[in-house]
Amino acid sequence: MIWRLLKRDLAMLIPGGSRNGGRGGTILPLLFFLAVAMLYPFAVGPDAPLLARTGGGVIWVAALLAAILPLDRLIAPDLELGVFDQLALRGISEELVVAVRVVAHWLSFAPLLLLAIFPAAALLGLEGETLRLVILGLLAGTPGLAAIGVMIAALTASLRGGAALSGLLLIPLAVPILIFGAGSLARGDASGIALCGAISLLLVAISPFAGGAAIRAARDT
Repeated sequence: MIWRLLKRDLAMLIPGGSRNGGRGGTILPLLFFLAVAMLYPFAVGPDAPLLARTGGGVIWVAALLAAILPLDRLIAPDLELGVFDQLALRGISEELVVAVRVVAHWLSFAPLLLLAIFPAAALLGLEGETLRLVILGLLAGTPGLAAIGVMIAALTASLRGGAALSGLLLIPLAVPILIFGAGSLARGDASGIALCGAISLLLVAISPFAGGAAIRAARDT
């Protein structure tokens, strides 16, 4: 059952997976991420040392903002279609559905962003050690961003204007991940990445319970 849920969620969320409601289109975070990397050098000018010094932080901010884009497609459409009611009738808990959706959400955007780091790093002139820290940091931090995204999507699914509210809620909650992940670039070592990974794991652990409770509350309203 877990595999069937994951397969269905991936068919909805991965780029080109337009079946099951036409929610495919998470290619948008990738395009947004690359657009930020391309535009930033135009904003600060052709100052190679400045680009190399600030480029890692720009990649982190771009990844955070890109993670916001798919939030309105994570929970609300299934809630409107009664998918959670059907799954509950089959004895599948909301916690299990949310846990699978966190995995699917991460798979739909994080691997693409990690691949897009290489052209973005070339545009921003990042050196090898900085690039290594950015990749390790995003590997540690993106599961936490995916967990926050699904939790917020569940909390705002039944609210009018929930899509706009989701972005406003995600940014402050993601600040600890950003601080420790991007902070490792300033220190030049991986000490902050371990804390970033610990926060990310904690968020992944609590997201099924928080998201499941939010979905049940939304179904009862």
